[in-house]
Formats: sequence, structure tokens, C-alpha cells
Amino acid sequence: MSPFQKVIIIGAGPAGLAAALLLQQRNHPPSTVYEASPSPTTLGGSISIPSNGLRLLDHLGIYSSLIKCASTGSKTILHGRHGEELGEIDLVAPSTEAQTGYGYMRVKRTDLVNMLLEKIKERSGIQVEWGKRVVSVQEDEDGVRVSFQDGTTDTSDLLLGCDGIHSAVRTTYVDPAAVPLYSGISTIFAFLSLKDLPETSTNMACTHVTFTEDGLFVVGPCTADGDTLFWFFSNEVAVPETNYESDREGWKEHRRTVVEGFNAKLLSILKDVRGDWGLILKNMARQTTAVNFYPIFRLPLGRQWYRGRCILLGDAGHVMPPHSGQGVSMALEDVFLLSRLLGPPTAALSDVFEKFVKVRRPRIEKFYKIAAENGNERRKSSSWVLWLREIFLWCVLSVFASLNLQRWRFGQKDLIYDIDQVEI
Repeated sequence: MSPFQKVIIIGAGPAGLAAALLLQQRNHPPSTVYEASPSPTTLGGSISIPSNGLRLLDHLGIYSSLIKCASTGSKTILHGRHGEELGEIDLVAPSTEAQTGYGYMRVKRTDLVNMLLEKIKERSGIQVEWGKRVVSVQEDEDGVRVSFQDGTTDTSDLLLGCDGIHSAVRTTYVDPAAVPLYSGISTIFAFLSLKDLPETSTNMACTHVTFTEDGLFVVGPCTADGDTLFWFFSNEVAVPETNYESDREGWKEHRRTVVEGFNAKLLSILKDVRGDWGLILKNMARQTTAVNFYPIFRLPLGRQWYRGRCILLGDAGHVMPPHSGQGVSMALEDVFLLSRLLGPPTAALSDVFEKFVKVRRPRIEKFYKIAAENGNERRKSSSWVLWLREIFLWCVLSVFASLNLQRWRFGQKDLIYDIDQVEI
């Protein structure tokens, strides 16, 4: 039996919905998920989930359904600034997939959230309420009390903050001093139907990464039949004159400027990409009618993740730039570890939370640093620096291919990782 009479979860994204499902499945307390948005969001791009995250989605019971609407090819082709192929690599090696039983998935974020919501409908003891914006969190010996903008309140034994980078749970209670920092990198992204592009002999069933002097252009399928492509361009963007923390209008105005003039800007950036691949990218830029703009923020390392009866999970506690491809998987690992630690009914919350941080912080910091390093490839560089990077990548990829290093799961240890098997 669970020692908790009720759990409140703030945030109906992947972390919050996964937490509700897993706690009901393994720990059994009733839970209520509160989401600030009035309805399930239709915003967001596509997300990559490697084997360590897919295993956990399978444990939640949605993997078999999700794979029917996701792209599962992990092959990635790298292109130089003139469109030439530098080499290819599997994001999840076949040997890793053989060992774990799981490969790689790129799926629309909305599809993942919808699958989680559908699974929640099949379960009793989970309630999801929309349009509930947190304004305060208070705690006493009887429990933790959450107050919402509409004047309502709720009380529980345990509060999970799963409400993302701008977490109200963090800013009002757990760690108000933890302010998101702009990474210096922003992204524009869009979905595009494959039928809108001219026929080509290029394999569009895999992911393509193209280096330019201004940033990184990535495109690949995000649906099972490959009919929908997701592309994004990440580059270095200065902070608007109005500081983000004091006034969001600067970012809103910058977003408006980027969205209105993206076609011409992107075509200019891609002008040096030649051949068939150059034609494909330029056609993508012309055929795309709308884009989203997303400045990438991060939280400083070493911040507080819990206080009293409340703990932050996923991006609410440790958001990092998305350049490691592990964002959703890190949130899922958080959820599964917390569920394990809550298993013993006599476990004190303070001990549970301390052990959670001890296990999770080193792994989070590792991917945080990987993401920061990968982010440097998005920064503006001279033609000479880019040429040297291309030569280096060509050499590395050639060695990988000639020695078949992925057969030995070289660099794949973190994808084999199973949070349910970690010693606690």
C-alpha cells in the first residue's frame, strides 16, 4: 500500500502524464494532474527518443501504439556546407538495439502526449484538469497546498512539479532563485509534407544534418510512413535589446521578425549548398509556409530539486539544451527512479529525495555538458573553421565505418542504461 493518500502533479506534458501513469501502476495512490493550458497543446515539434527512453515507454504501455505513428530510422547522414556527404552514423547502433530490444524513434510531441492521455483514460484513479494555473504553493505538517489562479485549491501528501522550464512550482516554492538562462542558440522549425517536394533519389527516410557557416540544418521523417518531414535550423541569435527576464516583449518582437522573413533568410544561408541536396533544401525553404521560433534556455547546474513534500522532475528541475537528444528520456528516467524510491511504504520523503538527487545528478550533468558541446556546432563560424570541422568529421566517420566500431557499441553505453536496474 502507498503511504500517500493523494499525489498532485503539475504539468500535463510527457513528464507529468508519465508520472501519473507509473505511480498508479506501481505505487497506487490516486493522483490529479493540473495543467495551465486550457486544453492539450497542439504546439511543439518532433522529439527524438533513443533506446533508454523507449524501454520506459514500453513499461508504461504505449510503445506498441506509439511506434505505429513514429519514424524509427536511426541512420543519420552528415553533409558539408556545399552539400557533399561527409559520412553516416546510426544514432542507436544495431548492436544496441539487439541487446536492449529498443532502437530509436522520432515522433511528434503531440502524438506522444495524446498517447499518454489515451492510456490515462484507461486507468482509474487519475484525473486531469485543464486551465489550472498555479499561483502559490504552501506546506504544513498536514500536507502541501496548491492555489490556482481561478481561486481553487487542492491539498496532497506529495507534489510533483513537472511543468517545464518556466515551472510555477519551482518559481513559487522549490527554488525561486533558479532563473532560466538563454543559451545563445535559437531554433526555427516546421513540418512539411514529403509530397510537396520534387522526387529525388536522395534517401529521405533517414535524418540529414547539414553544416553551414551560420548554423545547423536538420531534416528527417517523424511519422511511420515517412510522409511528414520535420526540419529545424539552429543558429546563434543575440539576446533582444529588452532583457528576457525583465520583459518578454523583446523575444515576442524578435519571433515576429524571424517568422515573417524566414524564407529569404534561409535561402541566403543555404546558397552555398550545391547539387541535388542543395536543391532539396532550397525547395524545403520555399515550400514551407509557416515556422515556429524557439529560443533555447537552460537552468544552471547544481540547483535545488526538492523542498519539503515537493520535487521537480524533468525540465522543471534540470532543463538543458535539446542538443543531446535525451530530454524526454531524462524526464522518464526521473519518473521511474522516483517510483522505485517511493516503493518502500516506510521510506521518509527526505531520504527518498536525497537518494533521487544522488543517483540522478551525475547523469543529468553528463548530458547537460554533451548538449552544451553539441550546441557549439550551431554557432556562427568562419569558412576555415567549418572546413576543418568537416575534415575532422569525415575522418572520424570513415574510421567508424572501416572498423565497424558501432558493432562493439562504441559510444552507446548511455543508451543501454536501464534506470530500473540502477543500484539504489
